[in-house]
Amino acid sequence: MNLRYGLRIAVMFSVFCAVLTVAVAQPAPRQPTPNDTLKSPEVLDDGRVIFRIYAPKASEVTVGGDWIAQGLGQGGKLTKDDKGVWSITVGPLPADFYSYTLTVDGVRTLDPKNALIKQGVTSVDNMVYVPGADAAFQESKSVPHGEIRKVWYKSTTLGEERRLHVYFPPGYETSKAKYPVFYLLHGGGDEDSGWSTIGRAGFILDNLLAAGKAKPMLVVMPNGSLPRPPAVPGAPPDPAVTAALQDRFTSELLKDVVPFIEKSYRVLPGSANRALAGLSMGGGQTMRVVGSNPDQFAYVAVWSMGVNPQTTADFEKRNAPLLSNADKANKQIKLFEVTCGEKDTLAFTGAKNLDEILKKNKIKHEMQVTPGGHTWINWRQYLNSYAQKLFR
Repeated sequence: MNLRYGLRIAVMFSVFCAVLTVAVAQPAPRQPTPNDTLKSPEVLDDGRVIFRIYAPKASEVTVGGDWIAQGLGQGGKLTKDDKGVWSITVGPLPADFYSYTLTVDGVRTLDPKNALIKQGVTSVDNMVYVPGADAAFQESKSVPHGEIRKVWYKSTTLGEERRLHVYFPPGYETSKAKYPVFYLLHGGGDEDSGWSTIGRAGFILDNLLAAGKAKPMLVVMPNGSLPRPPAVPGAPPDPAVTAALQDRFTSELLKDVVPFIEKSYRVLPGSANRALAGLSMGGGQTMRVVGSNPDQFAYVAVWSMGVNPQTTADFEKRNAPLLSNADKANKQIKLFEVTCGEKDTLAFTGAKNLDEILKKNKIKHEMQVTPGGHTWINWRQYLNSYAQKLFR
């Protein structure tokens, strides 16, 4: 009797649930919006780029990109249509990769329709490619490709595990050869992925090697953004803090990164088989490493970095191992380049001062001034040019 009663209750409960499910109103289907078919960015055949974002409740949307600092065009406010889509047409822009950011009602915003990004230590930017012959040196072509690996190592300087990116040339895995090493440093705000994303380092090297314009080499891209003590809001950078960070990076590179690479991979040891270059903050790190250890690298490049004329005396004192031994340094360093864009408001004056300091101390080097400003647009070109001169 109890079993029958239990079965009857179970059947009745199942029927009730089924009826309840049918009775409950189903949610209304989502209404389509202009965002469903929105395209952004859209690169037109003539090099113009249209940026769009669906933000019907926004009051103001703007876009900024590195083409502005390069003097190639404007950004600014987007215009809103009656459907809530904001848009702006920029350019035409020369063939190249560009980074950009949208700002919606004062909030920095990624383009939700563009999955191509460059990450940094404090922010993320979108990227867009305008194709053309002038950008061929950095394109992904049908050539033998190397490999970029993310590698972790123990930093005794910082007491923690840290990451770097390493480019291995085509054929590394099947070869028994040993290779020279190019240590390539990023700038402030970026980390070790910068050169392999917006910097296009892997594709640039692939194309140079395929054309026979560069020697096969490993390219090591460490993370130069070291932990920094909290700063006072609104206060200028503390020179003592900056100097201490540069000293820590010198230790990180020479005591941790270089030994790790030479222990872990088939590379040629010694300064004759090492190159060092960096942009902006990385240029300052390059100068500090070479200034205090001029016997460690035979090839040196400082890009978009300079010395404030007011700090010249301190700079010369800190870099005395290099500057006070010109004859020895000039024998050790085969190629020393200082390069900066003429529109680089952050570094051009300081770069000219660095040139004068090196001249005064009889350090052989080449000073090069290029068009443009403080942007990856220039730094990719600098890499493409400099890599062709290494280990010759």
